[in-house]
Amino acid sequence: MIKSVELNKTVFKKGNYPVPLTREIAFSGRSNVGKSSLLNALFGRRLAKISSTPGKTRSINFYTVNGEIYFVDLPGYGYARASMKEKEKWESLILDYFDTRKNISLMTVLMDSRHPFQAVDRQMLDWVVHYSVPFVVVLTKADKLSRNQQAITVRSVKKEIALWGSPPVLMVSAENRQGIEELLSLLL
Repeated sequence: MIKSVELNKTVFKKGNYPVPLTREIAFSGRSNVGKSSLLNALFGRRLAKISSTPGKTRSINFYTVNGEIYFVDLPGYGYARASMKEKEKWESLILDYFDTRKNISLMTVLMDSRHPFQAVDRQMLDWVVHYSVPFVVVLTKADKLSRNQQAITVRSVKKEIALWGSPPVLMVSAENRQGIEELLSLLL
């Protein structure tokens, strides 16, 4: 259960990270996957900024949860309207985060349950495995699918990610809170 949460630091430059806490749980995903909405659902309040325009998270945001854990919101990847220079900057920042933060205890890889696995998702999984970070796959926007479609999607994703291991795969919805308590339990 989350008792307290606050935005600790917003990082735009490599190495400008806060002092490490006991644990660090990072959240990654394509732009417009619903990272901010999911974080707000987990927090139980609106703290992460939500925008109708994809690709708004251009920094690494550190949220202190219960005074001892960071939930780390990484920039969304794969947004087509960002310039090549901007995309390279985000990638460089994410890789620096992986290189320098040795206390990442879990990576939460978000994927929109309505869209197929993409090359940028594969790249993120390659990085996670390369840096030996345990991970969980979270399929967002479950409210947009029927229960039958959800089951089919979970089976399909498990099959597709088998190359990277067999992490938990959870179906969640920030809209109707499906799977939020299960995910919180896994994270905390």
